[in-house]
Amino acid sequence: MPTTLGSKIKKLRDEKGYTLEKLADLAESSKSYIWELENKAPPRPSAEKLSKIAEHLGVTIEYLLDSDSGITKEAAEDAHFYRKYQKMDEKTKDMLKAMVNKWTEGND
Repeated sequence: MPTTLGSKIKKLRDEKGYTLEKLADLAESSKSYIWELENKAPPRPSAEKLSKIAEHLGVTIEYLLDSDSGITKEAAEDAHFYRKYQKMDEKTKDMLKAMVNKWTEGND
């Protein structure tokens, strides 16, 4: 019986067009491990593997694990993007800021 975690992983994987094998390769895991996460209730999924899965699905690990606090997929995608942004060098951040400012000119 799939869990909330399993359902979210499967849905996000399908949305990205990833096969079990593709996600397993990206997350440095096995196809059977991904399948078990999607279809069974493993007692303690590996935090390291879940983190890699979340990274490649474009969400946060909190979103994958949360079943009732109301973290939306959109909020998780935004948080994932912001975490990537925080790791960028200042030149790249400045370039992104300039692009966003240009796109939103006149929308204030």
